[in-house]
Amino acid sequence: MNSIMHNEPVEPAAVRAWVEKRMVYVELTDGRVVGFPAERFRKLGRATDEQLQELTLRLNGYALRWESIDEDISVPGILAGHFQLPIYSLAA
Repeated sequence: MNSIMHNEPVEPAAVRAWVEKRMVYVELTDGRVVGFPAERFRKLGRATDEQLQELTLRLNGYALRWESIDEDISVPGILAGHFQLPIYSLAA
């Protein structure tokens, strides 16, 4: 009897996350680094620079957390492009 192993694709998780000049960056387990403007999310857009720096990783790298502003963002959601606000709202 042959046993076939199915390797399900594993969604990349964050190994590191940081904020520079109101841009949130996430380094993934597959080596990619992705970034997005904080203003793509309502709470992040209203946060002070100091509050944005309070970023921590949660759920084994599958979530970003800002405790003082009570904001959680999923890493898979970021990779899928699920942002609250459209990019053109940044110019307004």
